[in-house]
Amino acid sequence: MKIAMLGAGNVATHLSKALINAGNPVAQVWSRDHNHAIELALQIGANSIVDIADITEDVDLVIIAVKDDAMSVVSAQILPQNSRIVVHTSGSTDIDLLNAHPKSGVLYPLQTFSKEIDLDFNEVPLCVEGSDADTQNMLLNLANQLSNKTQIVSSAERIKLHISAVFACNFTNHLYAIAHDLMLESAVSFELLKPLIMETVNKINNHDPKSVQTGPAIRNDTSTMNKHLKILESKPDLHDLYRLISQSIVKMSPISECPAK
Repeated sequence: MKIAMLGAGNVATHLSKALINAGNPVAQVWSRDHNHAIELALQIGANSIVDIADITEDVDLVIIAVKDDAMSVVSAQILPQNSRIVVHTSGSTDIDLLNAHPKSGVLYPLQTFSKEIDLDFNEVPLCVEGSDADTQNMLLNLANQLSNKTQIVSSAERIKLHISAVFACNFTNHLYAIAHDLMLESAVSFELLKPLIMETVNKINNHDPKSVQTGPAIRNDTSTMNKHLKILESKPDLHDLYRLISQSIVKMSPISECPAK
């Protein structure tokens, strides 16, 4: 399968390398910033193109791996062909965005990517959707070449999955960043928290996260929570965030009493 990659960011970079490793050449790379397209093309042995209209007719699969708010503009510039499949890689974008293309689909890798960090793509969950049964089967076969964890997921299911991923990954990492900054203020190393973080992650490998919740909120320890809130009074945003999350955790416990203001 000959592929054109539209985008040169984190997802495009890792996905291109995985496709090539599985024997599917990425022949062309386009990016809004042509220098980025050149950079990725040099890494993977592809040709960079200046315009989307330069996609050659022999390309079997066009992958749109750009920001969600740019996908409709990019899709509209791809010449529809009956034999060509056009897919996007977004978790939050409906497959209907690609209705102009006779064969379309979604290839959504459920992972956080950074260009400079290598990962085993075989372990990246790939969520697949196709505009019709034949297209979906072709995309599923391709996904199975890239990953050991593939699943057909509809657009309605995928948006809920994406929301869950934001809570589990993006929000969690933001909380790590807050903890990091708080520890810097006290001249205490963030390294002290890493064993705690890893143990928390390890627990959910074998348990329902709700069943292994710990901390003052789940114990309804209002005295400790109030001490924390007192310290955070000089940081109104963190004070409100601490209280809001604590309230959510308290609702999981048998005793529903929220921390004081």
